[in-house]
Amino acid sequence: MRKIKCPYCGFDCIKYGKIRIGSQRWRCRECHQVFTKPYDHTNSDFRLFLQWLFSKNVQKDMPGAGRNFRRKTVKFWELWPLPPKVETQRSIVFIDGIHLGRKACILICCDEKHVLGWYVCRAERAQAWEALMNRIATPKVVVSDGGTGFRKALKKVWPKAKLQRCIFHASQQVKRYTTTRPKTLAGAELYGLSNDLFKVNSTDAALNWVRRLTDWKIKHKAFLDEVSYDEYGKPRLKHERLLKAEQSLIVLIKSGTLFTYLDETLDFDCSSTNNRIEGGINAQLRAMLRYH
Repeated sequence: MRKIKCPYCGFDCIKYGKIRIGSQRWRCRECHQVFTKPYDHTNSDFRLFLQWLFSKNVQKDMPGAGRNFRRKTVKFWELWPLPPKVETQRSIVFIDGIHLGRKACILICCDEKHVLGWYVCRAERAQAWEALMNRIATPKVVVSDGGTGFRKALKKVWPKAKLQRCIFHASQQVKRYTTTRPKTLAGAELYGLSNDLFKVNSTDAALNWVRRLTDWKIKHKAFLDEVSYDEYGKPRLKHERLLKAEQSLIVLIKSGTLFTYLDETLDFDCSSTNNRIEGGINAQLRAMLRYH
C-alpha cells in the first residue's frame, strides 16, 4: 500500500475516518495534523489536452464552446519543453526548418525513429542552426534540403559529418526554373534529367547521369549562349533561368553532396531524401495549425 506523507512535516500518516462527502481523512503520527489529500487532476487534464491537440476536434464544437476545456488546460500552454542533449552518435540524421509565420521558424533534427532536437527562431540563419546542432552528437551523414546558413553551421559544428543534399529538393529547384511544361526542347530535357535523379541507385548510374547532364550542356550550348538586349541596349542572356537550373545541379555535383547516399564506405543504408522529416514531422505540424 502506498504510504501517505504529511504535507507539513513529511512523516507517515494513518487513516483517521472520513469527511461528510466520503473523502478519506489522514492524521500525522508526528505532528498530529489532520488533513484530506486532494485528488490531482493534472494527469487526466493533460491527457485531455493532448487528445485535443493531436485531433481534428475544434473547441467551438465542445460543450459550452470549450470554456470548461480551456479552464482545465490553460496551465499547459505555459509549458516550454526543452530538447534533451544527445550524446550518442547517430548514423544518419535529417534536418529541416519549417516556417510557421513571417518571423517564426522551427528548426528540427531527427533520426529514423525519434526527434532529437528543435530550435525556435525568426529565420534560418547559421547561428540558429548552431544552437540546434551543438546539443546533438556529430552524426555520420546529414540529409538536408540546403537551408540558408546550414552549410556554414555544418562546417563549424559537425565538420566530420558527410552531407547528402535531398534529391527531391534538388529536383524541385530545377522545376521552379523550367516549370512542369517547358516551352523549349532544352528545358524539357533538363526537367526530365532532374526527374531521373530518383532512378539513380548505383555509382555507375550516377556517373551516367552526370555524363547525360554534360551532353545536354554541349548539345544546347549555342541555344544557351543566345543574348537579348533590353531597352537600354544592355546585353543579357536570353535563357538565364535554364542556366540557373543547370548551375544548381553543377554546384551539388562539384561539392560531392548529390550522391553521398551511394558512398561505398558507409556501413548502413543512407536515404537520399528528406521525406522522413517532411512527411513524418513537418506535415503533422502543418496539419495541427490548420485544425486549430
